[in-house]
Amino acid sequence: MTVSPLAPESFPAIPPIAGLTLSTAASGLKYSGRDDMLLMRVGEGAAIAGVFTRSDTAAAPVIWCREALAARPADARAILVNAGNANAFTGSGGMDAVEESCRGMASRLGCDSGQVLMASTGVIGEPLDVPVLAAQFDDLANGTAGWHDAARAIMTTDTFAKGACASVMINGVQVRIAGIAKGSGMIAPDMATMLGFIATDAAVPHHVLADLLAGATQRSFNAITVDSDSSTNDSVMLIATGAASHQPVSSADDPRLDDFRAGLDAVMQDLAQQIVRDGEGASKFITISVSGAADDNMARLIGMSIANSPLVKTAIAGEDANWGRIVMAVGKAGAGLDQSRIGVAIGGIRIAADGARVEGYDEAPVASHMQGDMIDIEVSVGSGVGAARVWTCDLTHGYITINADYRS
Repeated sequence: MTVSPLAPESFPAIPPIAGLTLSTAASGLKYSGRDDMLLMRVGEGAAIAGVFTRSDTAAAPVIWCREALAARPADARAILVNAGNANAFTGSGGMDAVEESCRGMASRLGCDSGQVLMASTGVIGEPLDVPVLAAQFDDLANGTAGWHDAARAIMTTDTFAKGACASVMINGVQVRIAGIAKGSGMIAPDMATMLGFIATDAAVPHHVLADLLAGATQRSFNAITVDSDSSTNDSVMLIATGAASHQPVSSADDPRLDDFRAGLDAVMQDLAQQIVRDGEGASKFITISVSGAADDNMARLIGMSIANSPLVKTAIAGEDANWGRIVMAVGKAGAGLDQSRIGVAIGGIRIAADGARVEGYDEAPVASHMQGDMIDIEVSVGSGVGAARVWTCDLTHGYITINADYRS
């Protein structure tokens, strides 16, 4: 598999998170010669929060996690992950497979099945062969692995492993944040065929962790798109082991969490941008900034309308400075804008203002910017305080090739 031209130079050096143990295994369920299972396990007193796809065809593991976290929000002990089979749209048998998997792993860990969460990614509609996974449960329960191995184990069409980390302070105590993610196609807001697992040694109760994760997700994984398709299996989970010795916090608004929140945003945005950089067939990374909207939600709506436009994305793939397609995408967002207030810039070069092309516009520097692999688009839509930044990639023939051959 050819690595994306937008890939980072290397996987980061991510230190262990105190209180968290990682292990990987190769089931052979779909892939040969590589690990395709991951277990993340923590001790008592840890907290795990999750956000999941809003798809009406949510996969069985997603349904299981929602119910488990609702019933026992502060009691999860492990996350079991498999790649190659999504266990989505598999009927009651899909839920049975998740329950059997979590019960089997729980027996090895000495906890209840409801304390084991599960995430799956891969082909939709195929029954999950639990015995194939279960054959690796003993090794998973007793093994150890690093973050790079963990990131590689959850890949499907990804061309590189994705990881990020940060060191922050809570009330004068150093705290670590680390995470991995997978995703390459079927990526859109409200989560996509994307899994993300972030861990910290901070001592943060579940309700605070859930609030922090929800906000950070909006600013990261829900601010990216590759192809506008939301998956059945999107799951992002945040683990707090509680191993750090800082003073307790009881609210997400506690100012002592300001540095932690910034670090969490940085890690999750780094992972989200790596997913875009690995967009199937991608050759250009695109940042879209919208300002002047009535509120942030409107700005994000406009930004995603641009980011999801096949015409915009193919023009960028072809290095065509066709800014009219951006104007089209702004208009189709349905935000009720006054077009006389709209302005457009590409690569920092102002093209349009006050609803028309600027006088003396020279396309040459814009065309030069389009030849690079980092494309910046700025759109202003008025004098409001709403602003948003979203990330996407171009749309090339490589996307068609990858997805036409996905099941073969």
